[in-house]
Parts: sequence; C-alpha cells; structure tokens
Amino acid sequence: MIYDIIPDIMNINNLPTSRCFVALSFLLLVPAAACRAGEKVYLWPDGKMPDAQPQQIAAPTAESKKPGFKPDEWRRPYIKWEDAPKADKKTDVCMIVISGGAYDCCCDGPAFRPLVKKMQDAGIQCVTLMYRTPRPKGLPIYQSGWEDGQRAVRLVRSEAAKRGFSPEKIGVMGCSAGSHLSLLLALNSQTAAYEPVDDLDKLPCHINWAVPFCPAYVLTDGLLGKNKTGGDGPDVKVSPVFKFDAKTCPVCFFHGGKDPYSPIGSTQVYRQLRRMKVPAELHLDAGRGHGPVGAAAYERALEFMRQIGVLGELRPPEKHTARVSGRFTAKREKENLWPEGKMPNVQTNQTYAPTLEWFIPTELKTKAIQVIVPGGAYKFCNVNGEGVPVAQWFNEKGMAAVVVNYRCPRPVGLAKHVTAWQDAQRAIRMVRSEAPARGLDPDRIGIMGFSAGGHLTIMTAVNARTPAYEPVDDIDRLPCNVQWACPIYPAYVLTDGADGANAKGGNEDSAVLVPEFSFDDQTPPMCFVHGDADGYAAMGSVKTWEKLWRMGIQSDLHTLATRGHCFQMSASPETGSYTWQDRLWEFLRRKDLNR
Repeated sequence: MIYDIIPDIMNINNLPTSRCFVALSFLLLVPAAACRAGEKVYLWPDGKMPDAQPQQIAAPTAESKKPGFKPDEWRRPYIKWEDAPKADKKTDVCMIVISGGAYDCCCDGPAFRPLVKKMQDAGIQCVTLMYRTPRPKGLPIYQSGWEDGQRAVRLVRSEAAKRGFSPEKIGVMGCSAGSHLSLLLALNSQTAAYEPVDDLDKLPCHINWAVPFCPAYVLTDGLLGKNKTGGDGPDVKVSPVFKFDAKTCPVCFFHGGKDPYSPIGSTQVYRQLRRMKVPAELHLDAGRGHGPVGAAAYERALEFMRQIGVLGELRPPEKHTARVSGRFTAKREKENLWPEGKMPNVQTNQTYAPTLEWFIPTELKTKAIQVIVPGGAYKFCNVNGEGVPVAQWFNEKGMAAVVVNYRCPRPVGLAKHVTAWQDAQRAIRMVRSEAPARGLDPDRIGIMGFSAGGHLTIMTAVNARTPAYEPVDDIDRLPCNVQWACPIYPAYVLTDGADGANAKGGNEDSAVLVPEFSFDDQTPPMCFVHGDADGYAAMGSVKTWEKLWRMGIQSDLHTLATRGHCFQMSASPETGSYTWQDRLWEFLRRKDLNR
C-alpha cells in the first residue's frame, strides 16, 4: 500500500537508509488491521498507470476549483476509505461510490455525503473512487475510468480480510457517468480493461451488485451525451460496450422520467437482465430530471440489497392482512352497482349483484378517493385479500377508499374482462356522483388493482372514451375517467400472456401491449409495482410505462428483485415488497393528487 498521509513510506524506495529505518519502524507500530478515516490509497504503482495522459487529473471538482489548485499533485487516481461503520452495526458488506461528471470531472462528492452516511448507518463500509478525468484523448470516453474502476475493485477486494468484509460482498453505486462506469463493472468484469501491471491484477474484478442512478451513455443515440432521439429511435440499441458476461450481477436502477439521458437506457438494460434471469430492480420517478437522487432512493437501494441477501438473512415475513389494524376506518357502506333489472350482459354463472363498498376514515385528511379492484384471474374477486387491507391502509392515511366487487367468473361468449370492465366504469361514475355529498372531490379519483385487477385498472384508465355498456340511468351521464391509476403486478398486459403467464417473459419485441388498451386522450399518469420474478411478467408494466412515457405522461414504476406474483401477501420487513404502498403515496404526493 502507498499512503499519501505518510510521505516517507510513500517514497520509501528513494529514501536514505536512516530515513527508511524510521519510516519502517513507524509502519510496524501500526497494527495491520488499523484503518484510518479518510485513508487515501493510490491505484497504480509508479510508472505503471495505463494510458496515462498529461491533461488528466483525479480530483473532486470541489478541490480542483480551489484557488491555487496544483494539477500535478492530483494526477494519480485513488480510492478513499470512508469511516468504518460502528462496531455494533458493522456488516460484511462494502460499497464503492463513484461520482459522475460526464467523464469530464468528478462533481458529485457533496451530493453523495448523505448516501455514504446512510450506508455507514446500515453497517456498510464505503469506499470513494476518484478516477481520471477529463475524457482521454484518442480513446473511448470511459476508457481510463474503466481501467481505474477495475483496478479499484481489485484493490478493495485485496483489503477484505483486513477490513472485515467479504470479498464477495462488494457493490458499486454511481451517478450519471459514474453509473455508466458502474454498469461497465457490473456487466463487463470478464473483459480486461488493461494489461496486468503486478500481482494485484491476479485478483478478479467482478462486483456483486450495482446501483446506478440515472446512467448516461447507455444507448447508441447518446454514446457521448444526451440522447438525440430520446433513446427511442427505431435503430437505437444498448451500447455494444456492455457485454452482459457470465459474471453479470444484480442491478438496481434509478432514473427520472424527464432525464435527457434517457430512462429508456435503464429499461433496456433491465430487459436484458430479465432475459438472463439476473435479479434486478427498476425505479422510475415521474417528473424527475438528471442528477443525484434523494434519501428515499437510498432506502430503496438498501431494500434491494436486503432482498437479494447481501445484508444477511431476511427478517421473518409477515402476512399482508396483518399489517393494518382497521382502527382508522370509521365506517363501511356497501351498495349495489346496478339498478334492479338494468345490469348489462347478465349471465347465470356470475355473481348477480356486484357491489362497491365505501371505506371512510376516522379523520379525513384529503378529498381524494382511491378505488380498488381486486384480482383473481377474472375467476373470482379477492376482496378480502387484496381489497379490504389496502382500503384500510388508505384510511390510515386519512383517505377514503372504495372496493369494487365485480362480476366473476369470466363471462361466456365475451372477452374475459368485459363484465368486470362494465362494473368498473359504473363504479367510477357512482363514486363521482356521491363524492360531493361525502365532502370529497369528484375530480380526484384514482383506480388501482392487482393481477387481473391490474389489467382492469389499465383497461379502465386508458379507455375512458370507450363506453363498456349502454347508459342505464342519469349516473351514466357522468364521465368515467380517472386522475391516476396504480396497476399492481398487472396480468394479461402483453400479447405473449394475454390469457395467462407470459410465455417468453414479455422480453421479446413480438410481445406487445394487448389491443384492448386504446390509450385515449384521457389516459392519466400511473404508478406500477411489480415483482421482477413474476410469471405474469414485469415487462408488462415496463412496456406500459414506456408507452405512457412516449405519450408524455409522466409515471412511476417499481420492480422488486426476486419477487413473484402477489409479492405483498407475505413479505419481510425492510424490503420493497413490504413497503410497496409507500411508493403509491410518494407518487400521489409528487403528482399533487392527494391534496
């Protein structure tokens, strides 16, 4: 090791014998396991740094902007060991943090301090990588950064035993260009970025997970900057630099819907990871642009790490129905959807009297209303499993909810969803008609649903201009559009799974959105939550999100690593499948829908 805080040791080969003896004596006084806060370790031996270029430095932007900055003192890339976690919290996990800056600088240091603190509080050892910038001349923009990154991983791995973490629990987290570099390390570890320079390079440079925030330069229409066609042109592909090799690790993406470094880059890399069956998460936030994300995303990253087993065993799972008490529900009122004798497409095999049930909170804190359509494959309606507990959760937030018990099983001679769609449109109209008398806003109604109910949620949200039935009374003069929709693990969304699980995971170009979704001009913003390992493929949610994004409708999307269908029914605390409803509330608050 070459420590810049001990100049004599750093230059020991050039010291006179007396000075050399003093320096070595000092080193012997320092225990091998002693780890100094802020310890800086240079990556390359003198004269061995590959592709050295005289214009490059390895300094945070805050340092390089100081008066009197001397570039020659900052030519060598390094890692800095952050403070070790407290002993009572310490885990066997290490995270390498990589700044962004367009490969022209390393500018995210101040923004990443809360992230480092969050990781430290969770017992994670953090290491900051300071790689060479600006972009090298005559080489790919990422080349020197990639070389420094692979070397840094090897150096960190070599320190695992000394510093008390596992050599197979090393992750990376970066922003923008730092996220591009994180993906290079995650997807390309079997490709050597440089020729070996010493024995350290015998160590592997793979990482075990990656957390890229708003990765740049991912798609072929934006290899040097912002995406020229928004990442969505007919010939746009994932950059060929990404190899997706045999050591490709789990990845947790964060990206903003208004990022000029297109979020389609994240959805397309996520899609390839799903083809490879590599666990992954995708978190897309409506309206957010480029740059470091906030504290909420750091908690999502920790939830991801817990879910994939990085942070030890998961806590015992809890049943979904046990997570709400119901004590915030003041009253429940049930009513029939249709006037007697007026229900369309009556079938003897179906429930005769579909209903809606109001759940009124003890304290009303918003005038918005959440309508809930449970799942059940259109063969039954899982009101008690997916309806009542969610309605009571909204009551805890001070929000009124309505659960729709639509007709099942599937109608004979009609598409599987037709009678349920009729019931859903009727329910929205009835809720709108009753809202003013209940002190609620008829123009702040959302719909959410699970599985088949997720399909029904999208169906209702994107087809408000298409009547599902002929009017039966004055209520049907009211519009049935909604102001938001939250499809939760929606089924039957893509053509390779129009009536069941997705045959090819929804990953192929031939798997497109089902034709019953019209996406008319009253289509609202949506918030999707889906298990990454769901047989009713998460790509259904991803491709619907992409469709909305192309329409200019900013929406949220969250996939959950390793989780399947009905992920919330039994979930471990401190994971995304336990806190999933918080994503809905964050979406409503950000879109100003739950005022």
